[in-house]
Amino acid sequence: MALFRSLGDPTRLAIVRRLAAGEARVVDLTGELGLAQSTVSKHLACLRDCGLVDFRAEGRQSFYALARPELLDLLRAAEQVLAATGDAVALCPVYGSPAGEAAA
Repeated sequence: MALFRSLGDPTRLAIVRRLAAGEARVVDLTGELGLAQSTVSKHLACLRDCGLVDFRAEGRQSFYALARPELLDLLRAAEQVLAATGDAVALCPVYGSPAGEAAA
């Protein structure tokens, strides 16, 4: 469940989608996504802790990239499921509620 919770945050998902196009530095991500440096760094740390993102150092710069390319397959599959179900997930009566999370 932690994987899906980590991807459930719009900012982290935006970072993952951007990194799907290739590696990037924090400064690249802040400029492209319009986010504060502290926000990007916090979310990158979360994604690194989950093992989804890794980085390589080059001089004083760090370049971030997806650590698990198969994550893109998972996201594509999720988009296909959402396209097939339409609004059914959003309209589910227990979606997002604490009671629904406990039942899942």
